[in-house]
Amino acid sequence: MKNRTFKIWAVTLLILFVVMWIAEPATAQCAMCKASSEANLKAGGGDPKGLNAGILYMLAMPYLLVMGIGLWWWNNRRKERQELGDLTEEDFA
Repeated sequence: MKNRTFKIWAVTLLILFVVMWIAEPATAQCAMCKASSEANLKAGGGDPKGLNAGILYMLAMPYLLVMGIGLWWWNNRRKERQELGDLTEEDFA
C-alpha cells in the first residue's frame, strides 16, 4: 500500500514539474497590465519579466491554497476511515 502511494505521489510530482516546465514560455498579462508595461517600457523602464512573474505568482496562490486544504481534508478522512475500520461490532453495541 505504501509503495503504491509513493508511486502515485511520484507520478503526480512528475506531471506537475512537466506542466510547469512547458507552461513557462506561455507567460501572459491581462490587457491593463500589458498596456501599463508597454507604457513603462516606452518611458524608458525595464523589461516587464518581473511583472509576468508577479502575475503568475498571484495566479498560483489560490490554487495552492485550495490544494492544501483538499489534501488536509483527504488525509483526515482517510484517518477516520482507518479508525472506523479498526472497530468491531461490539464497539457499537
